[in-house]
Amino acid sequence: QVQLMESGGGSVQAGGSLRLSCEFSTYGRNPYCMAWFRQAPGMEREGVASINSYGSTNYVESVKGRFTISGDNAKGAVYLQMNNLKPEDTAMYFCAAEPGAGCYTWNPVDYDYWGQGTQVTVSS
Repeated sequence: QVQLMESGGGSVQAGGSLRLSCEFSTYGRNPYCMAWFRQAPGMEREGVASINSYGSTNYVESVKGRFTISGDNAKGAVYLQMNNLKPEDTAMYFCAAEPGAGCYTWNPVDYDYWGQGTQVTVSS
């Protein structure tokens, strides 16, 4: 059974950094698109960053240059390094996985597997 578990959230001041981790039970053994989503209260869940099985990455415009997604096959983990955080980055962050080698969509309904989420709060 595929399982994802996030960690690393917390509270920081604007301009600070956090590193989120996602442990993925079958990562590296099968091709998956791995992605980070976030959802603020009253808002829709939005895609933030993705990495495909070839290591190619993609980012939503609002986080480009500040966030970096990476994967470690040996550890079965995907990371999201978040620098220069802004109050508008405050949200619950979720790790998600979609079977297949490529990442083709930011639509949450297209991702089959989800973690429970980790809260990120950025104060001004």
